[in-house]
Amino acid sequence: MPLTIPNLLTWSRILMIPVFVGLLYLPDTMLDMHQKHLFSALIFAFAAITDWFDGYLARSLNQTSAFGAFLDPVADKLMVAAALIVLVEMGQVAAFIAFIIIGREITISALREWMAQLGESKSVAVSMIGKVKTAFQMAAIFLLLYQEPLFGLPTYQIGSWLIYIATVLTLWSMVYYLMLAMPQIARRQRE
Repeated sequence: MPLTIPNLLTWSRILMIPVFVGLLYLPDTMLDMHQKHLFSALIFAFAAITDWFDGYLARSLNQTSAFGAFLDPVADKLMVAAALIVLVEMGQVAAFIAFIIIGREITISALREWMAQLGESKSVAVSMIGKVKTAFQMAAIFLLLYQEPLFGLPTYQIGSWLIYIATVLTLWSMVYYLMLAMPQIARRQRE
């Protein structure tokens, strides 16, 4: 496991997950609700920024590695899943939305692993729809965690709209990736 700057940033995202979750369960005598919302949103924003930044650094510093390519999406999926589960428990997101988003991530991860075993990983590489889906998810989760008006904007309401858009994009991107893999799936069924 190469300890590069991008990999350290990825590990920092993973290590922040228990801090992120634990923060929301602290007694109100330690942190009031405003502070919990603020700090959880900031930790999530840090995770989202380092997600972009570690990929950028890996490419620009020529520090890409097979381990980093494996760990980066795992860190992202763990943080998103943790945030969604917390938001469901808090009553901020419907369980079916969390199921769709987390289920899609598991499905596409398994699909990518299978396609890599077939030597066809490029056919299901990250696409623009996947990047747009991720941007909507990250923005929605950040706003739902913060929940309080920001510059007069109703962040909770905006976050609620964005999470529904992210859910539609999640389904769309899953169908897109499955359609890309369909020729391989059909070929394997004939064998």
